[in-house]
Formats: sequence, C-alpha cells, structure tokens
Amino acid sequence: MQEIPKLNLLNFTQGDTASKSQFVKELGDAYSDIGFVAIRNHGISEDFLNELYGSVSDFFQLPIDMKLQYDDSLGGGQRGYTGFAKEHAKNRIMGDLKEFWHFGQYINHKDAHAPSYPPNKTVKELPQFNELGEQLYKSLEETGRVVLRAIALYLELDEDYFDAKIFNGNSILRAIHYPPILQEPGDAIRSGEHEDINLITLLVGASADGLEVLNRKGDYIAVTKVEDHIVVNVGDMLQRLTNDKLRSTTHRVVNPPREKWDKPRFSIPFFLHPRPETPLNCLESCVNDENPKRYTDITANEFLVERLTEIGLMK
Repeated sequence: MQEIPKLNLLNFTQGDTASKSQFVKELGDAYSDIGFVAIRNHGISEDFLNELYGSVSDFFQLPIDMKLQYDDSLGGGQRGYTGFAKEHAKNRIMGDLKEFWHFGQYINHKDAHAPSYPPNKTVKELPQFNELGEQLYKSLEETGRVVLRAIALYLELDEDYFDAKIFNGNSILRAIHYPPILQEPGDAIRSGEHEDINLITLLVGASADGLEVLNRKGDYIAVTKVEDHIVVNVGDMLQRLTNDKLRSTTHRVVNPPREKWDKPRFSIPFFLHPRPETPLNCLESCVNDENPKRYTDITANEFLVERLTEIGLMK
C-alpha cells in the first residue's frame, strides 16, 4: 500500500444499509492493514480551519516569556503550553523539533464518575484562540464518536459500545508548531517515529507536508494534505483493546528539504481518549487459539501515565 484509503463518512451517517455496511468493512479492513484512513464529509468547514490555523499561528508567534505564562510542565503537559523539544519519541533521547498547546475536556455539568481533570488554560491575549479551540475540540469529539460506532460494528459489538466509555473522556486537542530549522538538526526530527497512545486520532489538515506512515513492507509512505479530508488513525489503546486486530501504526514527521528549512509547519491532531477508569482488557471476541491474549489487564489512566513517562512528559 502506497497511500492511505479514502472514505466518505456520509456513507455511514446517511447511507442506506448496504452503504453503511460497506463503509464499516472498508474502515475496519484499512485499520487492520495500515491503521490510517482519510475521511471526507466530516462536518468541519475549510473556512473554520483556516481561521483556526491563523489563530494558532498567532499564539506561537507570541514572545516566549508570554507563552511560558501558560506552561504546564509540572502537570505533565496536560493543559496549556509545552516548550520546544520537551517531548521525545518513546525510543529516542533527542527532543522533537516542536512546541505545542493542549486543550482538554470541557465538563460543564457535574459528573460524579469523571476524575478531576486539570482546568483548561485561557490565553488572555488571544480570546479567539480559546474559543476556536473549544469549538474544534467538541466537533472532533463528535466525529470521533461516529467513527468509533463504525469500528464497534466492525468488531461485531453493539454500535454504541464506545459511547459511554468516551463520554467526558480524557481527550486532548493538540496545536503543534514546528518552527523553522535554523541550524543543522543532527539526528533530531520534527516528530520521531511513534505510535499514538489513545483510541483514535483525528488530524485536521496541516500547513506543510512531512507526515509519514510505516506500511507492512517496512517502507514509510508520505501522507500529503488531502483537501476536504481529515486523517484518522488507530492508537495503542484501541490496538490493545482489540488484541492487535486493529493496528496502531508507527508514523513520524520528517524534516523538510534544506531549501524549505525556513518554513514553519502547523498541525492540529485530536487524541480521543476514553474515561480514565475504562478497562483496556483485550476483548474476548479478539482472543482465540490463533491470536492468544497479548496484553495484561490495565485501565486507560494507568496506561496513559505509563506512556507519558516514556515520552518525557511525566517523571
């Protein structure tokens, strides 16, 4: 496979029975093979994304001392600003050539079963940045819920299997800035090879190329920006839950050619997490003699802490 499959979400949400079933099959087969798809008709307009990316650019152009007002190093980077090269891939020492901002869950009513999430940080200099971030967070949370419904059907579960598990989940919207490369980077790249931690990731656009996905032959294939599509991939939590039936695929963001080192890159992925107390125990339907249970039982929060420690955001 030299490119990721492209799907139309309307075939699932508004199609007839045959169209819905075909979408479920194509989505599940893609996730079993390469772990990535591009989806159109996701409900987020290009005009909105252009406005959002402009606001994200405005934030990262603020002076560093202003950005550091919103630093969350002591909180493991769960909310607010994380500085340049603070995060590294699991098996790397060199920090990634990026800085980023985290928007977290918005709970506007009492939820006795949800943990006490850290509050979101408000950038007082840029009110629109906060408003647009919250709007995108909620939109992608809903789109993710729909995609998980299709995944549930592929796994022969009830369609709403994931609904309660992701309600007020510990999801993160990350606005990333990869600054211009001003000197020889050595072994450092914009984002080292890694797999995502969460259930699924939804990526809306990117201002420059660089994302690459490892296929089954061991070759990296470039994922260029596809107009009107978002990229949706499987994370480690879903791979673990399905006992490797669905693939959390290694990917990276490579440095541009030297002649483009002076160009920044922006990217905004949404990492959809379940509620922290959710068990990630392998589904019984995904365990058999040919595919014995590969993972020990663990909760979503236990797994998250383990991984955040591995990538340098928690001590």
